[in-house]
Amino acid sequence: MTHAPQQSTTTTHPTTEGIDMTRTDITFPSGETTCAAWHYQPESAENPGPIIVMGHGLGGVREERLDAFAERFAAAGYACLVFDYRYFGASGGEPRQLLDVKSQREDWKAAVAFARTLPTVDPDRVVVWGTSFGGGHSIVTAAQDKRIAAAISQCPFTDGLASGTTMSPITSAKVMTRAIRDVVAARLGRAPVMIPTYGAPGSTALMTSPDAVAGVEALMPPGATYPKGVPARIALQIPVNFPGREAKNVTCPLHVAVCERDTVAPPKPTQRYAAQAPRGEIKLYDAGHFDIYVGEWFERNVTDQLDFLARHVPVA
Repeated sequence: MTHAPQQSTTTTHPTTEGIDMTRTDITFPSGETTCAAWHYQPESAENPGPIIVMGHGLGGVREERLDAFAERFAAAGYACLVFDYRYFGASGGEPRQLLDVKSQREDWKAAVAFARTLPTVDPDRVVVWGTSFGGGHSIVTAAQDKRIAAAISQCPFTDGLASGTTMSPITSAKVMTRAIRDVVAARLGRAPVMIPTYGAPGSTALMTSPDAVAGVEALMPPGATYPKGVPARIALQIPVNFPGREAKNVTCPLHVAVCERDTVAPPKPTQRYAAQAPRGEIKLYDAGHFDIYVGEWFERNVTDQLDFLARHVPVA
């Protein structure tokens, strides 16, 4: 089935820099359904110009601070396509909240392909931007698509085994037990066995670092009530997923933002992988995994990303 892209809502408002832009709700086809996205277009942007394709992390949706990054990029003259993975947010697909590595990477390819069809976009100046779990996807996408102009990978998940060591053995056993139950349920056609994406230390959740609860909730808009659980089967995919290994195959400029106190995506493997990228640039922050989305760390982080963009994919 072919799904035609749709535009449903357009709003114009000033960015933090006082620059007018439009943010359009739009959909594009991916797999058996459609992904929902925001298309940011600065009023004074170069035409055709570059675009930044942006995707979130583990169970994340656009509303969790991706708009803050996109507004800063749009203020600098960059169009942005900020999408939700299928099964999440406003995107289609069943079962809801299904977190699957293969389908998410297909969504990245579909988002990039769709971005290249937009009339205001130079198809040879597409930038991929991913954070956390999506940071690994952006590395893989850039490695596989040699037409990508540049890539940004923020506090990325790069090494499944290393991330697994951040969880206590007892918690890991509980998570894996639930994951096996979910796989069995799926094969029997039953409802998914869900697991929270985050929780307090010692709880049965995918992220249980001491800063996970406060960190995730700091990203949510006030009053947000959307679900934060996923089918537990993803826990069987994470330990065998090593997107950082693809960094050596990323031939475009690659910016990797590494949090040195990251207790979700361990920084040492990420630094090792990023150092193998032919045109890799590593920025270190004395911060935790969730810190660079908000406050002073956000300002430092986004400023460094804008500098990277200006040097490698400048706006006329």
